[in-house]
Amino acid sequence: MIERWFRSFKYEEAYLTQYDNIKEARQAIKNYIHTYNFQRHHSVINYQVPAILYYPAMLIDYAAA
Repeated sequence: MIERWFRSFKYEEAYLTQYDNIKEARQAIKNYIHTYNFQRHHSVINYQVPAILYYPAMLIDYAAA
């Protein structure tokens, strides 16, 4: 599972971006993880976002924002 995530990260974020410093890289990784879990639809789980299935309690704060 993590290998698939890492492959997606490399091809969708890391290989496409040149980071100027470590702080910028960390922020980009944080943003990618958020997008991957809360906004990106995954075919393997019926085109839902992982947050709906795996941690719905976290969506309460996300929906309020």
